[in-house]
Amino acid sequence: MKFIETYQKQFQAYLEAYNTIREPKNLYEPIQYILNLGGKRLRPVLTLMTADCFEGDVKDALDAALAIEVFHNFSLIHDDIMDAAPLRRGHQTVHEKWDLNTGILSGDAMLIMAYQLFENYPPEVYQKLTKLFSKTALEVCEGQQYDIDFETRNTVTISEYLKMIEYKTAVLVGAAMKMGAIIASASIEDQNRCYEFGKNLGIAFQLQDDYLDAFGDPETFGKQVGGDIIENKKTYLYLKALEFSSEKDKLHLKQLFSSETNNSSEKIQVTKQIFSASGSAEATQKAISFYTTKAFEILKTINISEPKKQILESFGTQLMTRDV
Repeated sequence: MKFIETYQKQFQAYLEAYNTIREPKNLYEPIQYILNLGGKRLRPVLTLMTADCFEGDVKDALDAALAIEVFHNFSLIHDDIMDAAPLRRGHQTVHEKWDLNTGILSGDAMLIMAYQLFENYPPEVYQKLTKLFSKTALEVCEGQQYDIDFETRNTVTISEYLKMIEYKTAVLVGAAMKMGAIIASASIEDQNRCYEFGKNLGIAFQLQDDYLDAFGDPETFGKQVGGDIIENKKTYLYLKALEFSSEKDKLHLKQLFSSETNNSSEKIQVTKQIFSASGSAEATQKAISFYTTKAFEILKTINISEPKKQILESFGTQLMTRDV
């Protein structure tokens, strides 16, 4: 959609002007590498879009948008290390291209660089943005820890899983939107509505990501399809399959997810068959629809013009019908 492309181009131009290459190169080149790998730029686009929806100057929101994107990519570097992931957006992950220590240190530097970008705002706006950012960054770490904890736990509830993805993924989407509203001097009520809209859209986005991890097209997904299955991650698909499956399939699924295997392709295929046959895949798609609809209901209450609401709704709809 043309209006989304406009925001993407504005942000991309600003990102390209943000040259991180300096000495020592082995610290900064991985940062430039991960930032240049592309991606959907979902979060920074939402920051710019939200500022624009409240009649703010999009240029004023660029530093906050960039801070969000730098932080997001910092979290991806460390996430890939923890998951031992070989690919990110179809390319080698930072720790694979360089090494583990470089990945850790470059990621740490990115977190600091994200904070530095907020220093370009007036004191009152700076205080609001950094307060929100600190809260969000800590929640992202909490979500990551929940994710790690779930790998060694025998049981995880649906509510626990939803809390994990809310913290790990959705709060950053909510914060990205709220930052745009803060910069555009929206009311506190509308700032919070923007946050809730973004958060629910973020939950739907992560559920969609989980679904595509199992059922996505390897040519377009950009990550290793079946990665969550190989890593024995207790995703929404897995938890719903346990809930819906026969005792035989439930036992089989637990066995598949309690051991390492050299034949990962067979493990992925069998697991996907159980996900489909049990109704788990369908239930996940329904959950995606539920949180998307919830986001759109909140959108109706935000005090912006109808054309602006339609832009945000179109963005959300496009996001939830993606295959990458």
